[in-house]
Amino acid sequence: MNWTVLKSLNELYHYRKVKKKASLENDSEFSLMLDTKEIRDNDKFYVPNDELYNKYYEKHHLENFSVYYEFLEKYNLLKKRFEEDDIKKLIELETKNRAQTLIPSREQLIEAQETVRGFSTMFFKHDKYLDRKDSLIDAINTILNIKLVENKDLQYLYVLQCDNPKTIVLCENLDFLRKDKMPRANNIELWYAGGRNVKKLKYADTRRIPIFYSGDWDKDGLEIFELAKAIIPQIQLLYPTAEGKSIVDTNHSSLWKHPEKPELLSGLNKTLYPLHYQKKIKSLIKEDSWIIEESNDLKKMIKATLKYYFNN
Repeated sequence: MNWTVLKSLNELYHYRKVKKKASLENDSEFSLMLDTKEIRDNDKFYVPNDELYNKYYEKHHLENFSVYYEFLEKYNLLKKRFEEDDIKKLIELETKNRAQTLIPSREQLIEAQETVRGFSTMFFKHDKYLDRKDSLIDAINTILNIKLVENKDLQYLYVLQCDNPKTIVLCENLDFLRKDKMPRANNIELWYAGGRNVKKLKYADTRRIPIFYSGDWDKDGLEIFELAKAIIPQIQLLYPTAEGKSIVDTNHSSLWKHPEKPELLSGLNKTLYPLHYQKKIKSLIKEDSWIIEESNDLKKMIKATLKYYFNN
C-alpha cells in the first residue's frame, strides 16, 4: 500500500468520503475492503461503512498514519508515492542514524562512496530494489545527508575490528557485522566487500591471519567464494551449521545449475571443495534448497573448520 492510498484511507476516516480514482481501484487491499463492504462505492465517491471501517482503520492505520505524516512532512515528502514498507525503512534509517547505531555508519558510507546497489543490498530486500526509484534514493540522501553514487563496483572494504584478531571472516552479507559482541569477544575480525564486489580484495592485507569465507550456500554465494579465493588463495570456506531451506518456499532467486545432475555441483570448481563439502552441495541441489548465511552459528563454523584443516 502506497502513501497515496494511505492518505485516502485517512480521509475516509476523518471526512467520511474520498473521490474515486484509479490509484485506489488498483490497490489490492482497498479492493478487498470494497468486496467485504467496509467501503462502499457511492457514485463519484467512496464512503465508509461506519462501524466496519472504523474498526479496521483504528486497528491497522490510525496510529501509524500520524507517525508517517509527521516524518514525511519534516522532509517535504508528502507528495511522494512511497510504499508503506519504504516509509518504515526511511524512519528506521533516520532513527538509527540519530542514535549512531546505523551499520555501516553514515561516515563509513560517505568514505566508501557507497553505490545505490551497495546501499540497497545492505538495507533493502535485494541489490536491485532501489533501481529506478529516484524519489526513494533522493529521500535516503536527504535523510542521511549522503550522496549515493552510480552503480559501480564498491571500492571500500567494511571491517568490524577487534582488539587482537586471531581470525578474519569475509562475509557475503552484512548481518554478522551488525552483531559485534560475539566476534569481538572471540577475536574475530569481520570483513564485508559487498557480495560479488571482491576485486578490491587484491589490496587487502590479511596480516598472515587465517581467513575464511562465510556466505549463503547457494549458487551465487559459492561462486563468490571462488572469486574471493582467486584473489586470496589461502581463504577457506566455512562449513555451515544450519539446515537448508526450500528455494521455492523462500522465493529465492539463486537457482542451482544442472539440478538433474547434482554431481556437476552446479558448475562449481570441485577442486576447491573437500569431499564432505561436495556431499553437502549435492544434497542441497537434490533437495532444491539453500542455506542462509545468517542462520549459521559463526563461532561454531570457525571452530569446526579450523579443526578440519588442522587435522588435514
